[in-house]
This record gives sequence, C-alpha cells and structure tokens, in this order.
Amino acid sequence: MPKRFVFKLEKVLEFRKQAEEQASMALAEARRLHQEQKQAVFAVEKKIVDHQKQKYDNLDANSMWLWRLYDDALKTDLQNAKNRLKQLALNLQRCRTEAVNKSKERKLLEKLKENQAKKYYEEESLKEQKEYDEMATIRFQPKDL
Repeated sequence: MPKRFVFKLEKVLEFRKQAEEQASMALAEARRLHQEQKQAVFAVEKKIVDHQKQKYDNLDANSMWLWRLYDDALKTDLQNAKNRLKQLALNLQRCRTEAVNKSKERKLLEKLKENQAKKYYEEESLKEQKEYDEMATIRFQPKDL
C-alpha cells in the first residue's frame, strides 16, 4: 500500500486560495459600488429631464433665478456622479484583473500538485510492482526433472 502523497507547497496553495477568495470578494464589492453609482447617475439624469420639462415661461425673476440655480446644481451633480462612475469603473477593472491573476496563480499550483501526485503514485506503483516481481522470483522453485 503506497504512502499518502504530501504536497510540499500545500501552505502556499492554501494562501493562494485565500488570496483568490479575497480578490473575489473585492470584485463583488467593486461591482456593487459600480452598479449603485450607475443608478445614482441615472437618478440625476432623470431629475434633470424632469426639471427641464417644467415650464419656466410663467416664472418671475426670482423663480427663474432659482430654476437656473437648481438646473446648474443638477448638472454639477451629474458631472460629479459621472466622474465617480469612471473611478469606480477603473477600480472594477483593476479588481477583475487582480481576481483573474489570483485565480491563475492558484490553478498553476493546483496543476503542479496534480502532476506531482500523479508522478508520485506512478513511482510508488513501480516500486510495488518491482517488490512483487522480486518476491515471485525468490519464491519460484523450479521442479526438478
């Protein structure tokens, strides 16, 4: 019965798995923030459209001033929201790249472990077969003629 295979880099593999998990969680958080910001941009755009639909023909000077002030504030909010969305998109891309790299690193080590285990069990099988052959040779007693 061959001994159990022991992968010498098991701790490194566990570390890589943990790093991949953390990268996946960071990616999920980045996706969530990006989606929330998309919704915020959409909400500000909707406010602008609704505000633009308002009739300002019958407004007095003070109301017109307030209308324009609010319009400018909405446009500033929209620009800020779009800038934040761009930052979050860059962060999302960075997190996605990092998650892919962590996954590749883990898969590389798992493949190495798999190959080493296969080689180990093949060598153990050959040793076992050699022992069986030697025992058969030793036990063989030719019949005298």
